[in-house]
Amino acid sequence: MKGPDARLERILATLALVIIGLISLVNVVVRYITGGSFAFTEEFSVFLLVLLTFAGASVALRSHRHIRIGLLERALPERGRRVLILFQGVCGVVVLGLITWFGGTMTWQEYQWQTLSPGLGLPQWWYLIWLPLMSALMLLRQCQVTFDLWRGRLSDDT
Repeated sequence: MKGPDARLERILATLALVIIGLISLVNVVVRYITGGSFAFTEEFSVFLLVLLTFAGASVALRSHRHIRIGLLERALPERGRRVLILFQGVCGVVVLGLITWFGGTMTWQEYQWQTLSPGLGLPQWWYLIWLPLMSALMLLRQCQVTFDLWRGRLSDDT
């Protein structure tokens, strides 16, 4: 059986990392040659780094690789372990659901208020829309991992 995959997040993380590298390289070369630099590189790099962080966290979540202490999970009998898995899954869903909800609310408000980014004057919601989208994707991955753990398709050792 093939292991769990988070292909979309892997692609997004790879693209973000490549773009950060390219715009940083171009900015350094231009600064070296001309003494000036591009204004957009810092704003785009920070945004892409946040996207990269969420995408990486989603990949780690799907492959059950987040830092955790599995001592209790391994020590409990099967029934207790399943209850703990369900409790952990529900806690993750609640947290990610709140991030998705409040991120979506914040994005909608920024869209309505037509707030512009401080550096380039681009609509702020262009940057913020990724928060609810990526946290919703992580919410999906949390459900998948919880289901896989519950069904025994994924163990604490993987």
